[in-house]
Amino acid sequence: MTTAILIDGAFFIKRIRYFEKDSAYDAKRMATLVQTMSLKHLSQKINKKEQEDDLYRIFFYDCAPLEKKMHNPVSQKAIDFSKSAEAIFRRKLHQELIKKRKLALRLGKLSEKSAKWKFKPDIAEKLLKKQIHITEIGEEDIMIDVRQKGVDMRIALDIAAITFKKQASRIVLVSGDSDFVPAAKLARREGMDFILDPMWQSVPEDLFEHIDGLRSTYSRPKNEPAEDP
Repeated sequence: MTTAILIDGAFFIKRIRYFEKDSAYDAKRMATLVQTMSLKHLSQKINKKEQEDDLYRIFFYDCAPLEKKMHNPVSQKAIDFSKSAEAIFRRKLHQELIKKRKLALRLGKLSEKSAKWKFKPDIAEKLLKKQIHITEIGEEDIMIDVRQKGVDMRIALDIAAITFKKQASRIVLVSGDSDFVPAAKLARREGMDFILDPMWQSVPEDLFEHIDGLRSTYSRPKNEPAEDP
């Protein structure tokens, strides 16, 4: 059996940062995990017998980092996002990934025109509960919100292409997004074995009917509960 691994990059990075806070900006560690987690999916038990699948390719989907300059609306301080820790990390990660064997990096774009500032989740909650006043907000209490463009579409198109061209007989999708259900249904109708790796994030019950299996290969710390989607 030949297996294709498709990884939603933004989801993958978010989950690794949830488990490994010290590795939040460690590009080499992240790239290594991409490869090792993917290769673990090639080993599986069928009828109590170990089976080693062939790897078609690992696909990693992400966006180039935000590069524009903006002013923080609280402090009015100019910020060059191309020099931010996140941008430096993202560029380094992409460089590390393209060095990996049988790994294809698929890049979408960030919708820079729609980039806007918003309160950090914990700050927004405190404001709603009236635990803090708007006058107490500092520049570190807000964050930039920017949307990805073309990533979900590329994943769906690759699922369809791999399926119809019969480039693999099994697809493993590393994601927690139910938006991929239509693509998964298409693949399964054509005979594809479709596995979801949610990296220990809980999966909605109605999603189970559209996949053939659920398996997370990241070694989750003991007693760590699954996180709600």
